[in-house]
Amino acid sequence: MFIRDLKDRPEFLAGDGTVLRELFNPLTDGLNLRYSLAHARLAPGLTSLLHRLATSEVYYILEGEGLMEIDGETRTVTPGQAVYIPPGAAQRITSTGAAELVFVCMVDPAWRVEDEEIMG
Repeated sequence: MFIRDLKDRPEFLAGDGTVLRELFNPLTDGLNLRYSLAHARLAPGLTSLLHRLATSEVYYILEGEGLMEIDGETRTVTPGQAVYIPPGAAQRITSTGAAELVFVCMVDPAWRVEDEEIMG
């Protein structure tokens, strides 16, 4: 059985400006998974940098409120919502609420630095 506790994972600033803690990545953990899973945070009023992944991604919103932009289309996102981001889509998210925006990111196949392009 493989269990990870969020509080035991190191926090780091991702290339897009979100604060991440990676929970599972088969490339570094030796797990038989296709996807990677991370916990993300974004302070109120901040926006992640516009970026794109070569792979698909899903955000699942846990706390706060945000404005999700994918290829120029924007929608409000709130807790309990899941957002599909297709491969190659230009994306960013803004924390629009009074509280921190907290969400889970799942990337399939697993996230690799060479699969991400920061656009600005």
